[in-house]
Amino acid sequence: MNQVMFSSESTIWETPQWLFDSLNKDFNFTLDVCADVNSHKCPKYFDEKIDGLKQDWSGNVCWMNPPYGRVIYQWIKKAYEEARKGTTTVALLPARTDTKWFHEFILDKHEIIFLKGRLKFGKSVNSAPFPSMIVIFKS
Repeated sequence: MNQVMFSSESTIWETPQWLFDSLNKDFNFTLDVCADVNSHKCPKYFDEKIDGLKQDWSGNVCWMNPPYGRVIYQWIKKAYEEARKGTTTVALLPARTDTKWFHEFILDKHEIIFLKGRLKFGKSVNSAPFPSMIVIFKS
């Protein structure tokens, strides 16, 4: 197991497959907007080279589990902007209700599902050190 992948040293937290599968049954995702070759959840995905922040997400139902560092603000803003253009994006995010991005782009604007307990990301045996939420960005 890659210890950095599941510690505060990394901003990457691989989506638990069971959670993605459960949401995919309802949404039928067509694009993973923030992925890599090893962790993408959809056949069509944007990785670091393609940079989903610079792409148009239109015409897709998007899955997003962004890096959880400072760049998260940019990803959440992008999902918000894409929703205003009609694209639905479902995002797995840390439940950080005290942040600027939560108040600016999520609260009272989009559906929020707070997850009970703490997720085990990827193949980790330990739970994350933070709670999580699902946010459904749509117009």
